[in-house]
Amino acid sequence: MRLKVIKTNANARVPTYANPGDAGMDLYSCIDYVLKPGERYLIPIGIKVEFPFGYELQVRPRSGLALKYGISVVNTPGTVDAGYRGDIGVILINHGKDDFTIKIGDRIAQAVLNKVEYAEISEVTELSTSKRGEGGYGSSSLKSSE
Repeated sequence: MRLKVIKTNANARVPTYANPGDAGMDLYSCIDYVLKPGERYLIPIGIKVEFPFGYELQVRPRSGLALKYGISVVNTPGTVDAGYRGDIGVILINHGKDDFTIKIGDRIAQAVLNKVEYAEISEVTELSTSKRGEGGYGSSSLKSSE
């Protein structure tokens, strides 16, 4: 599969895989920014992409940034649809207690190409029954003795 990339910013870097076999490719900031505790901000990557219909590009947090600094992606995973041709950005949030400094070229997120299945959507008047039924949030974790 080919991921076509256009740089839209002089500071942009093309996504890269750190190691052979990695699922995620690193996404790099094209700006300097200080993310305050509790703040969320759209960090530009400075690229536009194209990939085949039937796939999405999922934007995910980097585990090291989450563990060490409390930095995450707000809408994780973020989805870039196959038909989107605009600039890519990553909405980061600082869950930590300290300012987090982002420099041009820092790896701030990762992206994974994921196959998408498309459903045939049918409006119906009833659904089949199931063992779970309408048990909602947390219902499957209740002990049978309760």
